[in-house]
Amino acid sequence: MRVLQICHKPPLPSVDGGCIAINNISKGLINQLGSIKILTIGTLKHPFNMKHYEDNFINRTSIESAFVDTKLNIVDAFSNLVTYDSYNISRFFSPDFNALIIKTLKANSFDIILLESLFTTPYIDTIRNYSSGKIVLRSHNLEYIIWKRLSKESINPAKKVYLKLLSSQLKKYELEIFDKIDGIATISNMDKKKYLELQCPVKLRTIPFGIDTSKYELNNKTNKKLKFFHIGAMDWKPNLEAVSWLLKDIWPKIQEEIPNAELHLAGKNMPDWIFNKNNVNVFNHKEVKNSSNFISKNDIMIVPLLSAGGIRVKIIEGMAYGKTIISTSIGAEGLDYKNLENIIIADTVKDFSRVAANFANNNYDTSTIGRNARNHIVKNYDYNEISKKLILFFESIL
Repeated sequence: MRVLQICHKPPLPSVDGGCIAINNISKGLINQLGSIKILTIGTLKHPFNMKHYEDNFINRTSIESAFVDTKLNIVDAFSNLVTYDSYNISRFFSPDFNALIIKTLKANSFDIILLESLFTTPYIDTIRNYSSGKIVLRSHNLEYIIWKRLSKESINPAKKVYLKLLSSQLKKYELEIFDKIDGIATISNMDKKKYLELQCPVKLRTIPFGIDTSKYELNNKTNKKLKFFHIGAMDWKPNLEAVSWLLKDIWPKIQEEIPNAELHLAGKNMPDWIFNKNNVNVFNHKEVKNSSNFISKNDIMIVPLLSAGGIRVKIIEGMAYGKTIISTSIGAEGLDYKNLENIIIADTVKDFSRVAANFANNNYDTSTIGRNARNHIVKNYDYNEISKKLILFFESIL
């Protein structure tokens, strides 16, 4: 089976969850098929550099890239609002990357063209013109749902209207995509359910995010001072919203229950403005060189997301290390979790305060929760097993 994987960002370096998700599925497919072909967009935010890739990866993927300028253009964004097109998607189209796809399809035949995320779908017409291969969309999120949730949470009336319109544009676009592809690999059963509610006519299969579980060692020992932590790219609006809520409302309540606890925050593009002098025992690490070390040396991961979709990569990594995770229901979507067995769910400030009180009174066996979390990930989210399921999905489409 010949597979062409088209990515909206490079697999490496692993600077965010999307890159990790792409890289792990690439490695899994290579392990199962021997080789694949990768074409990836490079952007200012996610530049492509061959130095990040080992020779074996390069030889087995013949990876190529073209730069696409995806930075926000106010004139284009306004124009697309008027024409009701989705600027969020159209800015990922580039004649240079389109030409690279044409060159690749003219030189090779592929059975499956795997599109990583909705942002690569502007190239579907080109693919259809130059290939008879089946097109499978790997859906990282239902994008319109993220913006719909952000609009509901916004207190700025103008911003609320804008985000609601953006969500409507994305929903219209996603519905139109259904007729242009042959299958959708959703990243969670929750997303699959939402596609079914939209009466998606193409084949659907849940293929969750996977990791190389052999590289994650159980480490659920706690520090003398309990160290809560959050890690995530802060140029992604749901993370920014979550950390703002965490600092403003949640952390003061946790401190009331556990006065000597610490909160450690990490992530690229961490803004200084969200911190103030009232943030006691809060440490801003900004972008860390080794996210695994950061996760491993802290204790309790907090994921207070209010407007995300898909599966949170960092939760899976935290669980793989045996960490106890406190997450909102939205943050834990798609994980098939069991509350208080392998994760702790808190959806309101009152919930987080109650959870903190239970920590203060030693009512949680974090060691057991952490082990259960790791076992859950090893059983259900190892990338080799995930890749086997994806190939079986390809075969069902072919």
